[in-house]
Amino acid sequence: MTKLDEIDHRILRELTRDARQPNLALADRVGLSPSACLRRVQALEKAGVIKSYRAVLDPAQLGIGFVAYVTVGLGAHTKAAQEAFERAVARAPEVRECHNITGTVEYLLRVECTDLAAFKHWHTEVLGTLPQVRAITTFVVMGSPKDDRA
Repeated sequence: MTKLDEIDHRILRELTRDARQPNLALADRVGLSPSACLRRVQALEKAGVIKSYRAVLDPAQLGIGFVAYVTVGLGAHTKAAQEAFERAVARAPEVRECHNITGTVEYLLRVECTDLAAFKHWHTEVLGTLPQVRAITTFVVMGSPKDDRA
């Protein structure tokens, strides 16, 4: 594990807020010289603390009008069943996140579709046809007052 100090944490908070800000602005915000700030950012990248930079997209601009979290319980608790399910989910563009979780079900999915009809089609014709799936529960997102994913 990489040991981070308060300046590293400030850099990470600023980059999380806006990863495209120029190094000069970042250095000013965290109280470093531009060269020291750049060295710190490069060290965080090299250490793997910063894995990548991404664009945050507006779902509405992409025609995404329906978001749901879906829990999935498998019928068999085997490695083969999990791997087959994960391969199927990886092929589904509607699934934006897939998490293997603990509890009464094995997976939590974040699913994004154009609308309810598209979700119903995916739910019935894709997810519902997977032989590993035993139980499905859907939680429709009505709003997201906080969403820090990037």
